[in-house]
Amino acid sequence: MSFTLYNHVLDADCYKVRLMAALLGVKPDLAAVDIHPRQENLSDAFLALNPAGTLPVAVAGDLVLRDAPSILVWLALTADVTERWHPRDPGPMAGLQQWLGFSHRLAATAGAARLEAMLGWPAPEAAAAEAEDCLRQLELHLALGHLEGRDWLVGRHPTVADIACFADVALSPDAGLLHDGLPFVRGWLWRIRALPDFLPMPGIGPLHELADPATGRR
Repeated sequence: MSFTLYNHVLDADCYKVRLMAALLGVKPDLAAVDIHPRQENLSDAFLALNPAGTLPVAVAGDLVLRDAPSILVWLALTADVTERWHPRDPGPMAGLQQWLGFSHRLAATAGAARLEAMLGWPAPEAAAAEAEDCLRQLELHLALGHLEGRDWLVGRHPTVADIACFADVALSPDAGLLHDGLPFVRGWLWRIRALPDFLPMPGIGPLHELADPATGRR
């Protein structure tokens, strides 16, 4: 399959799509959009493609998708022959949808706090506090899952849900939202970075740069 991804290399939502594509062995055509400082996402040409002026945008023929979760689901349903990344059973599917909603919360809180810290873009006043609450919720879910022998957000193997939530959590230290006291979150981040064909981005390096949270070894 082929598609064009309108992309910025430092944008967390764009990275989610690039990572999902890499894990599925798909190589999108990347169309760079300079959101800072040139604000190309507000140009007439880009607004004709996406009136909201946001990234990412995926174009495959006549299909235009304009937000990360919908693109991730489309990729999984189109390119995943194993049907592991997007479960078809109603229960796990509903759980996945729940975490896609949670990924929007992460982007609006941790993601917004990161953009404020890095670019000076105003974030909601409570963004950092709400992001900390999201991280605590994620830690609790992963801790309970560990007791049940489950290492991932939905089921016993990674799904679109994990990829949708990963970037904003992994990048949250850029906003001063550290992962101290969140051992299950740190373990989950490590497991995602250990996946075959994992794709790094600036701020999220390859696995060898991290210590294994279980052993402390690199």
